[in-house]
Amino acid sequence: MKEENEVLLLKGNEAIARAAIRCGCDGYFGYPITPQSEVLETLAELKPWETTGMVVLQAESEVASINMLYGGGGSGKRVMTSSSSPGVALMQEGISYMAGAEVPGLIVNVQRGGPGLGTIQPSQSDYNQATRGGGNGDYNVIVLAPASVQEMADFVDLAFTLAFRYRNPAMILSDGVIGQMMEKVVLPPFKKRRTEEEIAKECPWAANGHGLKKREPNVITSLELDSAKMEQKNLHLQEKYQTIKDKEVRYETQQTEDAEYLIVAFGSAARISQKAMEIARKRGIKVGLFRPITLWPFPEKEIKALSKKVKGMLVVEINAGQMIFDVRCAVEGSVPVEHYGRLGGIVPDPDEIIDALQSMQKKNDSRCL
Repeated sequence: MKEENEVLLLKGNEAIARAAIRCGCDGYFGYPITPQSEVLETLAELKPWETTGMVVLQAESEVASINMLYGGGGSGKRVMTSSSSPGVALMQEGISYMAGAEVPGLIVNVQRGGPGLGTIQPSQSDYNQATRGGGNGDYNVIVLAPASVQEMADFVDLAFTLAFRYRNPAMILSDGVIGQMMEKVVLPPFKKRRTEEEIAKECPWAANGHGLKKREPNVITSLELDSAKMEQKNLHLQEKYQTIKDKEVRYETQQTEDAEYLIVAFGSAARISQKAMEIARKRGIKVGLFRPITLWPFPEKEIKALSKKVKGMLVVEINAGQMIFDVRCAVEGSVPVEHYGRLGGIVPDPDEIIDALQSMQKKNDSRCL
């Protein structure tokens, strides 16, 4: 096991795997798919079952993986899976079941281009799937969007913490850029896996076989045939989601104090947009950057507050335009909101973003004439 605070050069996928071992993960169930296969490969190389006792299993499919997550999380264990866009699409039924049964767990999506099998190149086109819920019913998944390899490592423990705090699935929505790029990263402090007694105390709801002489059996299910009871269960979920919205919004801003225009971007698109912002400011364009870290809950109030200070917002995504609808809802028509993105696995260049920003600036100037 590496020493704490040691700086390593890792791919984003490798950082995910190493962080999982160090944060007390009990089990990983996954299936290889580009561009996230290094998660499973790194775990196989490190053999955590010999050190921490963590289970690492290559499942028969993504459907098998998510149902293993349902079972492991239902017993109070810290369990996770990782995949890429088409694989996560196959998991949607299981994620809906986990949300309905209030089972915590971590899903990592290293996005690739679609629709369908698409391409193995990077994309951010699973935003709607992640934030709206790709399965059935009224539910939400906590979604974290890392913009660096360091955040890939840091967000593993954070995602588990939030998942168990609210008994809800959590997702790290990354992409092929962050998953495959190599950067310096400081691994999180080593945390031992919880004992069975600790799990029984922390998760009194879990179906883990403990304490049956002291309590009634716990049942993990999303099924309720009584409509009145099912409505109450849904109302309980909605109250929980509102609590998450109130307490767990995360975001980052850069140079918004004097900004006349605002770029809104997440993940790898935010990194590229940061460079575009720096170049644009050297050219005299007062632009700032707003990076949502939680895609759900989305930082609506914070974006609305900034909309009162700027002339327009440019939403940069590696898709055809998905987060832009959340931004437009947040600003409620108070300022123009436009989109710039690339498709098919093509990553935008900073100069392209500046061109889109200048085009927006000209439109605004013409409106003022």
